[in-house]
Amino acid sequence: MRVANQMAAAIKDAVVIGAGFAGLSAAVALAERGVRVTVLEGKPAPGGRAYSFTDPDTGDFVDNGQHVLMGCYGETLDFLKRIGAYDQLVFHEDLEIEMLAGPGHSAILKTARLPGPLHMTAALLGYRHLSIAERVAVMRGGLRMLAMRRFGDGELRRLTVAQLMDRIGQSEQARRCFWYPLSIATLNDEPQSSSAQLLAEVLKRGFFSRRRDSAFVYSRVGLSDLYCTGAQRVIERAGGRVVSHSIVEMLEPGARGDVASVRLRDGRRIEASAFISAVPAPQLLRFLPESAVADPFFSRFTGLSSSPIICVHVWLDREVTNSPFIGFIGTTTQWLFNKRQIFAQRGEAHPGYLSFVISGARKLVDRSSQEILDIVINDLHAMIPASRGAGVVKSLVLKEKNATMAPDLRSHELRPTAKTPIANFFLAGDWIQTGLPATIESAVISGRAAAVAVSERSAE
Repeated sequence: MRVANQMAAAIKDAVVIGAGFAGLSAAVALAERGVRVTVLEGKPAPGGRAYSFTDPDTGDFVDNGQHVLMGCYGETLDFLKRIGAYDQLVFHEDLEIEMLAGPGHSAILKTARLPGPLHMTAALLGYRHLSIAERVAVMRGGLRMLAMRRFGDGELRRLTVAQLMDRIGQSEQARRCFWYPLSIATLNDEPQSSSAQLLAEVLKRGFFSRRRDSAFVYSRVGLSDLYCTGAQRVIERAGGRVVSHSIVEMLEPGARGDVASVRLRDGRRIEASAFISAVPAPQLLRFLPESAVADPFFSRFTGLSSSPIICVHVWLDREVTNSPFIGFIGTTTQWLFNKRQIFAQRGEAHPGYLSFVISGARKLVDRSSQEILDIVINDLHAMIPASRGAGVVKSLVLKEKNATMAPDLRSHELRPTAKTPIANFFLAGDWIQTGLPATIESAVISGRAAAVAVSERSAE
């Protein structure tokens, strides 16, 4: 506790810009150390890009994207415990994914109740979309990938996922039915451009470690209710506040070259001892002083790319599948989440509530909502013929054009640390260098790292 006490003596107040997972986890970490934090959020409510709302017609909570936690999200789960939200989580301990390659062409990836990583070995051995030889090759390829991660002297950092598949000798069928669906889902981009290093890290943590680490974890409530309310309560108990409708116009420099205050679009100025930016890089560059933008540390952010996600919510007049979670192989639509089955909640007026996800959706994100809905419904009909007689009662198409940092090799190399050349200015966000792709876990890790960086700088 010595460092925390030193920080409390040196840092009395801080400003955090952005109220998503990164910003709120940073603010909570500071509040727990006795720092009075002001969190500024430009939108009408906290939540950043991971927010939810209640659909007025159905009463269902709707996430802006279908966010799934995993058992390996240690920092996120700890954060939720600290804000009193852990009991709102549903753990699906036995990973079970139905993969459809067409009507009647179904195979299940289901972990066994064995210690990890044997639980995943059993899942692969029973995966019928691959021949026995291909299943064995996948296991060998996975072991070689993990060896490259541990002993490869940075080799994975130089490879895309597609190049890694060549290196570990994976067939086209294995790529199509196993490796690429996992890669696109976890990295949010095409294998031809995505970092093999990031894929290896995800697979090691989520699928080839402890059995509990591969559990799918869902929230019983909307994302906003899951973490925003509890985090705000912790921040306010420490004398801080979360202020929405607060768009930062400029970071104002002090006499010593540090940050003295933030100026908001409405003219307000807020002074503090330390500042954390927890917003995406393009937004950050807009409010940095010109002198800072010219610094190589910040100017390289212009080289970061982003990747979109589309989530389509559809309410049908009947249930069309009993599976809670389905992967589509060979269609534009990639994943189906059966919300009624996942949460065991019936909807009498709208019994079939499905969410569909298309990751890395660059080719679709600028098309109309109706065009995207038509694609999703056609894919559903092609994969699940029982759906053809169902009527669409309601639909919502949600597009996040800059949902995540792109996981390409250049963007991954350009990711910054929490500390910046400005002594009292720090960075958080899922795009900060955490070793993980831009996930909720990466965001929480970065937020907590920024709080630690404030502590270390103040103790110097």
